[in-house]
Amino acid sequence: MDISDGHTAGQTWPGRPPATPVAQAGGEGNGGGVGNGMSMGSEAPRTGPIHPRLLAMMMAGRYYGLELDPIEYRGEGGEPVPTAAALSAWAQTAGMWSRAVRLRWRHLMGFQDTGPVVLLFNDGTAGLLTGANAEHKIVMIRDPRAPEADPAVQVDEMRLSEVWSGEAILLRAQRGHADADPPFTLRWLFGLVGQEGGALRDLFIASIALSTLTIFPAMIVMTVIDKVMTHHSYSTLALVSVILAIMILFETLLGHARRLIILVVGVRVDAKLNLHVFNRLIRLPLDYFERHPAGETMYKVTQVHQVRQFITGKLMATFLDLITLAVLMPILFWLNATLAWIVMVCAALIMLIIVAYLRPIRMIFGRVVKAETDKSAALGETIFGIKTVKSLALEPQRKALWDERVAEAGKWRLALGKLSNWPQTLVTPIERFMWVGIVMVGAYMALSDESGAQIGSLFAFMMLSQRVSTPLVSFARLMEEWEEVGGAMGQAADVLNRPLEIDNAGTGVRPKFSGAVAFEDVTFTYPGTKLPALNKITFDIPAGTMLGLVGRSGSGKSTITRLLQGINREYSGFLKIDGADLRAINLRHLRSSFGVVLQENFLFRGSIRDNILAGRPGLTLDDAIRAARLAGAEEFIERMPNGYDTYIEEGSPNLSGGQRQRLAIARAVITDPRILILDEATSALDPESEALVNANLLRIARGRTMLIVSHRLSSLVDCDLIMVLDRGQLLDIAPHDVLLERCSVYRQLWAQQNRHMENQGARNAALTPPRV
Repeated sequence: MDISDGHTAGQTWPGRPPATPVAQAGGEGNGGGVGNGMSMGSEAPRTGPIHPRLLAMMMAGRYYGLELDPIEYRGEGGEPVPTAAALSAWAQTAGMWSRAVRLRWRHLMGFQDTGPVVLLFNDGTAGLLTGANAEHKIVMIRDPRAPEADPAVQVDEMRLSEVWSGEAILLRAQRGHADADPPFTLRWLFGLVGQEGGALRDLFIASIALSTLTIFPAMIVMTVIDKVMTHHSYSTLALVSVILAIMILFETLLGHARRLIILVVGVRVDAKLNLHVFNRLIRLPLDYFERHPAGETMYKVTQVHQVRQFITGKLMATFLDLITLAVLMPILFWLNATLAWIVMVCAALIMLIIVAYLRPIRMIFGRVVKAETDKSAALGETIFGIKTVKSLALEPQRKALWDERVAEAGKWRLALGKLSNWPQTLVTPIERFMWVGIVMVGAYMALSDESGAQIGSLFAFMMLSQRVSTPLVSFARLMEEWEEVGGAMGQAADVLNRPLEIDNAGTGVRPKFSGAVAFEDVTFTYPGTKLPALNKITFDIPAGTMLGLVGRSGSGKSTITRLLQGINREYSGFLKIDGADLRAINLRHLRSSFGVVLQENFLFRGSIRDNILAGRPGLTLDDAIRAARLAGAEEFIERMPNGYDTYIEEGSPNLSGGQRQRLAIARAVITDPRILILDEATSALDPESEALVNANLLRIARGRTMLIVSHRLSSLVDCDLIMVLDRGQLLDIAPHDVLLERCSVYRQLWAQQNRHMENQGARNAALTPPRV
């Protein structure tokens, strides 16, 4: 749609379909345009083929201080026109609150002093509702393709209805993350279950109905004994039989419905819990994963599902049974108060026995948890390091370690089982007395009553008491299981409640990088160490610089790249990219704007194309081919059996080290990043592969800033600048030739790595015969 008033607002982007004009409904208005400090101009160049709907979303996001990146938009199934759901998801990914909705004209009248609303027109374009005037019955709409200086267009209901059917997107900035990232506690978990309010209400109603139906069979049995058998009434027996059959049918249907509701609640809570756990896990800082074994983390996280199963399984079933208890207890006391008190006393004794064993069980269970955690850590370490285990023939040592961990876990599980067996042993006779004892006492009471009036009520009591004793015993045992669940909760919380990465999702700036990097008096110390990894580092490089980082091991080279990626943010001083403080930049935007190639790069299970396009599903095979050509990977990919569709297994055993590195470089440059980091990217390669990668570096570096960490100084000779670090301090930064003259540390490193050349020259000179 093109909302034109005769000015340049009717301009269209290259390749767009012709717009459908909407006549202006009036002159300059008072509907509140985008005033309120909103800059509506588009940052994208006028030659870029950005869809009008994306433009409208970008302009609305800029109103709230967020730059939406069109590269991050993920379409749905290759749709040529962005859908409302995909646009809303795009905004949510960027850290905004967004909803795709259907609106009517009367709803638009309420947007007088609010932020912009994106209206999606029938022809696939979009407009920005920037205000409304209920008195004049008009709305103010901006064309996202119009120049910034152009005023909004006033449109009435009739004109708007010709091009708009009600589809819109509401946007606003996130109002903090306190609710989005609550601590993982039992209270939060109960709240998650409580969100299924409708299902829980139905479950409560079904439980009340089932509890009520439970009373009738006992009452019918009492009637049969006291009335039918006494008076030989066949008609009453027939009526009672029909009533009993109807009740059984209703109880069957209600029981099926209740079990189905519990299943649905469990599945829904499981889905939400899995999403929450993975979201928190993936947002933990890299430092956590570097300090904790993967097996230990996986074991602790899986304890979440034990807690969930307890809440929606045992706990929920017990509380539903307690509803039955609340309904049946008055009936029991009405039938026979003496027997009812016997049931209550037995249940109280069971509870006291279990409570007495809670503390020692808790202590032993803590040992079990530690032993199981160590066992999982050993298993995970062996699996992840299986290449080293096989290559060094470490199977006997790893097996001995595994045997030791299994024995330790088994020892404490046996101790826990022995201790838990005692309350079960003490509780068993009390449980049996709740059933058999009631029969004996009730029979004695019935024999003592000469009228025989208590026989029917005794049978009814026996039927109901079993339904009452079960939840009482289950509730008592619930306290024993609570200790185990509490331990599992603590294990999961130990991982999930750790501080998350500060990503500035709602407020972080999203600048368009050109690649200038500046460190100003930056000092950083790793947690648990005293000596700083970087000590008052200061340097400034312009965009497009190819910078090499050299120094002895532990000099701080990789630390600089970690700080640039926002992996560690607890530094003093200032780190700026293109003049923007790194701490103020949205973390996801920062990292997606970088290309990073490490010494050991992980390739995911999937095709070569999927690995190159990882994280960028909107890109095509042509983009993957261009990136592979730039990285020098095209030649070996084309020799693969299935080319770009060749499947890579876990660990990429069908690729050489050089091939993996070139694929990693292709994955890094697929988005044309302004800053590219190569951290020891060629140190593990054979000479031929290293030569191929280095030959492409100059071509890759064209138009972007590159930081290359390498111990091999020969691969850094062509860098614009080389930074020399030693023990966290910046010694010098200059081109190669200058450093050879004035930097003793660099000269020494160069001499050490090129000593063989000098020795070879000396040997050649000794073998050359003297001239006569």
